[in-house]
Amino acid sequence: MNKETAAALYRRLYRLFDGVTPLKTDCGVLCGAACCKGDGKTGMRLFPGEETSLPAAETPDGRFALCCGACEREARPLACRIFPFFPIPDKNGRIAVQADPRAVNLCPLARQAQAVAFDRRFLRRVKKAGVLLAKEPECLAFLRETAAEFEEIYAMRRLLTAGEETGEEET
Repeated sequence: MNKETAAALYRRLYRLFDGVTPLKTDCGVLCGAACCKGDGKTGMRLFPGEETSLPAAETPDGRFALCCGACEREARPLACRIFPFFPIPDKNGRIAVQADPRAVNLCPLARQAQAVAFDRRFLRRVKKAGVLLAKEPECLAFLRETAAEFEEIYAMRRLLTAGEETGEEET
């Protein structure tokens, strides 16, 4: 994806989330804005080509927008805008929205995803973002890679939970 195409895509994606958040109220009140407490060494993973729209730092794990704990909301990366959700493609390329399992340790909404009344407009926009991203081969590959990471996290949690239920301990 060339820079112009990427820049136009991310401008469109960012606009999807203007004035729309996971809850109809400020969810940061619940957790003291835990997701916005960067230390300048942490950040959010950028989607392919998103670095054309935001300052990023190269790390061994990919491209990240570093966070110092305060930002202009208009300058947030897509991962921040859709947090704590992620658009996941199925094997046919259809997009579903699910809670990001990486958010569980940080976000009370992710831990309680089944019981929370999320703003349906927000969830529809996360899905639309996934549909738009999936049209770009690099982005579709990224969505699929992330979905595979999620499956590994879920599998690990199932193993840990099964071990806890049977009383097994690590040796």
